[in-house]
Formats: sequence, structure tokens, C-alpha cells
Amino acid sequence: MDRRRLIKLITTGTIAAPVVLAGCKEEPKKEVTKEPQFNLDRNKDELEYEKSLLAKGKFFTDHEMATITILGDIIIPKDEVSGSASDAKVPEFIDFIVQDMPEHQTPLRGGLRWLDMQCFKRYEKSFKDCSHEQQIEMIDDIAYPEIEYSEKGNKIKKGKVKTGMEPGVSFFDLMRDLTATGFYTSEIGVKDIGYLGNTPNQWNGVPDEVLKQYGVAYTEKELKECVSFERKS
Repeated sequence: MDRRRLIKLITTGTIAAPVVLAGCKEEPKKEVTKEPQFNLDRNKDELEYEKSLLAKGKFFTDHEMATITILGDIIIPKDEVSGSASDAKVPEFIDFIVQDMPEHQTPLRGGLRWLDMQCFKRYEKSFKDCSHEQQIEMIDDIAYPEIEYSEKGNKIKKGKVKTGMEPGVSFFDLMRDLTATGFYTSEIGVKDIGYLGNTPNQWNGVPDEVLKQYGVAYTEKELKECVSFERKS
């Protein structure tokens, strides 16, 4: 999908008021419903499902999206190698995901509200309106709990988290996971880790030592018809 961008499907009609001009009545103009465009292949069922999600519009409010954008860029900031989480459209990705996976809606919306309430108590302003230093100070209290993993891979939080910060730890853990997922499945993220995917290679056939080991050899006809490549040292 084209980076999970949310596209509102808007249907509007413009009806012209009765106008008499040379005995003619102007016909009302109609706008055509915009269809989302996808750059990647999708089967019919996938397309219909994804279009139905996009048709819902944004889940998060503008205030919530602004907060998500700041959090994403704190988790994955822009550097000399690649762009930031917001450059990779991670906020849009997260907004789409909570509609695709509704179980994330309450934890994220509740976590965003919890974050704002904590900032109001400390700084008398919402998280997004705090200074960068204040934002980092807040995040430091919920971003680094000591974590141990069980044999089954389940997270077991250890160490002391400040009293009252437990909900923030759970929220930021989810936010960090979704941010990393959105970033590293984007074009920017894929380039950042140098992933090439399936790429053609050059093969000069079975090595001579292996052919000798099994007592076989290529025929002259095979050698003439096969393409050979120079091996680079």
C-alpha cells in the first residue's frame, strides 16, 4: 500500500441556483468521488478492505496527530543517514493501523491523554506545547524501564518505575513498537538498513572442484551456450 496514507473519500454536490440567462437554465455541477490510488499490487478483497478503512477518514484528532508526530521523531529522529519517523509518514501509518487493528485504539488514545495530563501537572501545558527539553524529561521517565525476557519471549518488566508512571511505560512501549514498524517498512527505513530484497546475481555454474568430486563435467555444447561472468576478487 502507498505507505498507508489516509485519504478522505468526499462526496459533494453543487446545485446551482435557478438562473435565467437567454431563456436557459444552468445545469448543476457534480463532483466525482475521489478513489484512493495504490502503487502496489493488491487482490480484489484486499483493495476493498483497505478502501473501506480509508473511507473512514482519520481516527486521531489534529492534537493527537501532532503529539504522535513529536513522539515518533523523538523515537526515530532525522540524522545524516536517513529522515525521521515523520519523514517516513509514520504518523499516517499509525493512524491507519489503529483502524486496521482496533485493539490499539484505546491504549493509544488513553496513553496520549495520560501524557498530556502528566505534562499539565508538571508544566501546565500539553505535551505538544512543552519545550523540547521538557518533552525529553517527560519521556525519560517512561522510556527506559529495565526489561527482562522469559524463556517464551514474554516481557517481564523489572526495576523501579516511578510511582504513577506505569501507564506511561506501557503506552510508550506500544508507541515505540508501532513507530519502528512503520519506519522500517517505509522506503526511507528500508534504505536505512540497506535491505536489497530479491536481486539478480551472477552464477558461473558448479565450481570445478565440486564437479571433479562427483566425477562429472560440463559438455562443450553447454559451455558454449552458457553465459559466463568474470569473477571479481
